[in-house]
Amino acid sequence: MDRLIDGFGRRFRYLRLSVTEVCNFRCTYCLPDGYRKSAGPAFLGVDEIGRLVSTFQRLGIEKVRLTGGEPTVRKDIGHIIARVADVPGIAKVAMTTNGWNLNRHVSSWRAAGLTNLNVSIDSLDRQAFTRLTGHDRLDQVVAGLDQALAIGVPTVKVNAVLLRDSLENGFSDFAEFVRDRPVAVRFIELMRTADNAAYFADQHVSGERLKTWLAQEGWSARVRASDDGPATEYEHRDFAGRIGLIAPYGAGFCDGCNRLRVTAQGLLRLCLFGQGGVSLRDLLAADAGEGASDLLAGRIAQALTGKPLGHDLASSQAGDTRNLAQFGG
Repeated sequence: MDRLIDGFGRRFRYLRLSVTEVCNFRCTYCLPDGYRKSAGPAFLGVDEIGRLVSTFQRLGIEKVRLTGGEPTVRKDIGHIIARVADVPGIAKVAMTTNGWNLNRHVSSWRAAGLTNLNVSIDSLDRQAFTRLTGHDRLDQVVAGLDQALAIGVPTVKVNAVLLRDSLENGFSDFAEFVRDRPVAVRFIELMRTADNAAYFADQHVSGERLKTWLAQEGWSARVRASDDGPATEYEHRDFAGRIGLIAPYGAGFCDGCNRLRVTAQGLLRLCLFGQGGVSLRDLLAADAGEGASDLLAGRIAQALTGKPLGHDLASSQAGDTRNLAQFGG
């Protein structure tokens, strides 16, 4: 079955599933004051996640990314990875993490079925990393990334938010980082949310700055895979790794959208910067009854008819997204 096609002909094979809103870092662009618990339903359990992913797979999803918050604050994250990996037809099980305990657990996550790993590293300067995240853990995070490479995690990438304060040496530092590491570093344009307006005004930099630098240094764009995320990646014959750009403010960014999002409470989000969503949770319960999966599939497919062509970030409209930890970024 392959029913995940919206009104603009876009086909969806990639699900970003948040498993928690909790984060233990205090990144300046997202949660500078740390995570603050709010009232609301509990996060999806392992069995609910299993039912959700099974239904999405029936609809054509082949890749699932576990996000947060910080997904690894959940003590059952290994069980979640295994449950997703056990769904027939799911070819890639990915996770995005801040890497705070990566070196301790990556081997068990790989054994559970993890195939793709994204590690957030916003600076390779220890002092800047500490200032940006609130934690002096750069060495441990990099050690965890190197361990992931050593044990054979098939795809390892780095996410770095593009900030005005880190422009001076950031590109060349990360280029050296991937000289001998088969890792893709993707710079992400800072995105405006409801809570970061002043920070955004001070720190936002266009991705064109990176594209200009890459062209000057002899990097060239590579062909995208069908289940790739929104990054355009560049390669260079002298470097084992790649450098990429995720530019949500660029023209046509949403034209090739191939991913859907479900929040940690089971809400289907049609756009990260949209409003509201479609609740799926009532059909994920163990007692939802016979035919619940078919009803769930129908609800998801019907919801896609309301997916907009694109976001409205250029007009400073971030929907009801307070911060990126809220819906998984």
